[in-house]
Amino acid sequence: MTGRKLRFGMVGGGRGAFIGAVHRIAAQMDGQAELVAGAFSSDPQRSRDSAADLFVSAERAYGSYRDMAVAEAARPSGERLDFVVIVTPNDQHFPAATLFLEHGFNVVCDKPVTLTLAEARALREAVARSGKVFVLTHNYTGNAMVKQARALVRGGALGTLRKVVVEYSQGWLASDIESGGHKQASWRTDPARSGAAGCMGDIGVHAENLARYVTGLRITELCADLTTFVSGRRLDDDGNLLLRFEGGARGVLHSSQIAVGEENKLSLRVYGSEASLEWQQEHPNELVVKYPDRPREILRRGNGYVGEGAQRVTRIPAGHPEGYLEAFANLYREAFRAIAAEVAGEPLPDDLDLPGIDDGVSGMAFIEAAVASARQGAAWVPVAS
Repeated sequence: MTGRKLRFGMVGGGRGAFIGAVHRIAAQMDGQAELVAGAFSSDPQRSRDSAADLFVSAERAYGSYRDMAVAEAARPSGERLDFVVIVTPNDQHFPAATLFLEHGFNVVCDKPVTLTLAEARALREAVARSGKVFVLTHNYTGNAMVKQARALVRGGALGTLRKVVVEYSQGWLASDIESGGHKQASWRTDPARSGAAGCMGDIGVHAENLARYVTGLRITELCADLTTFVSGRRLDDDGNLLLRFEGGARGVLHSSQIAVGEENKLSLRVYGSEASLEWQQEHPNELVVKYPDRPREILRRGNGYVGEGAQRVTRIPAGHPEGYLEAFANLYREAFRAIAAEVAGEPLPDDLDLPGIDDGVSGMAFIEAAVASARQGAAWVPVAS
């Protein structure tokens, strides 16, 4: 729609960051966007050094995202940013996203959307006022076989949904690496920067989103046992939840960052009255479908028997694995459809399959309910809608 590459800037993601590099790879994988500006660190010199690493001109390397918002908004339309990517620690998501929306920019933001549910709701209002595109990077929804799982569930292949079991386990925080200055561990275990939850806010929210995306069911109540195993750590590093979904289905969600030997074990099982399915992020090209009266099926990405949604995000032929980065790029490619339409003054496509601010609010409601339940001795608590 624009006849050119989309221009974007980045807040955070400089030297020593993890997720910023992932976003840059994903955003530029299809050649539809280019990084032209950034406030890559809260330290002005580190931001400038990071900009040089990324071949961003010194003129558009900013010492703060506030300076960036003002300066970029003042540029002529032919140079102006089309969107901004926010990849800071959680405490900066809300002020940065709100500021850029107010200055007229589309926003792509890493998860969780904000530090608190109150901030998430305020940000939803800011998005509505701005009329801009807001994308939340729940990247696992970009996997082809996740979309196939969603299509099977929504098409009734499983029958009535009865049980959902979702897990996200890692082992990288099994020891006190934050005390040694590990950058990622330091902010993710700091309640001032990460929020009221640790493991549950960092990766448990991915599990919640995956379950909701595939099933279409909202969690209405939960019972949470959150534990901190590493001595001196201020936030949970392990969590086990019982779930009640709208419509009567039940569920289990467990998430851990002290599961020694686990890498990124995100998996989902959905059980219905007629069939069930299973997907594992570490084996993303396969979806297992199980039946009571015939052999299980192993569906693989890239084959002609998968549905339209999965075919749409398939990049290369079957047998050539696609995974984390491709799924992330699929999300960005879908975001570009929306952003290009907004930039061109056209209506947004009516078939967008894209996580947004409502997903962010739901995620924060889930996190706050889990924390509240744990503080009440694993009591059942409602999840705000």
